[in-house]
Amino acid sequence: MNKAMVIGNLGNDPEIRYTQKGTAVATFSVATTEKWKDAEGVQQEHTDWHRIVAWRGLAEICGDHLKKGSKVYIEGKMQTRKWEENGITRYTTEIIAKSMEMLGGNNFDKETDSSSAPNGDNPPLPDTDVPF
Repeated sequence: MNKAMVIGNLGNDPEIRYTQKGTAVATFSVATTEKWKDAEGVQQEHTDWHRIVAWRGLAEICGDHLKKGSKVYIEGKMQTRKWEENGITRYTTEIIAKSMEMLGGNNFDKETDSSSAPNGDNPPLPDTDVPF
């Protein structure tokens, strides 16, 4: 079974693009943070960033309703892609969203700290329509 579920906050506004056939694709990052106390009782924290890809109608909903800082529940499947860039094989693992639920009320206008958001470029998406 290939199932991924994350609850976290968007690190950036969704980027909406369209394939050559006009299919909407949204990409964005979701941060999940784990907090615990170490053996000395000191609060520790670790944040993981998850690349999310939504297609078709879900992509348009994400683009219309999600903003940086929005709290969301994403459910989908993990997928690893590879591509060539300047003779180097590159890989990315992402969650292909099947569903999205907005959480935490209306936080669309909330200012958020961008210092912890990932700043890497998004790898290219395939030019063909892929049925998920």
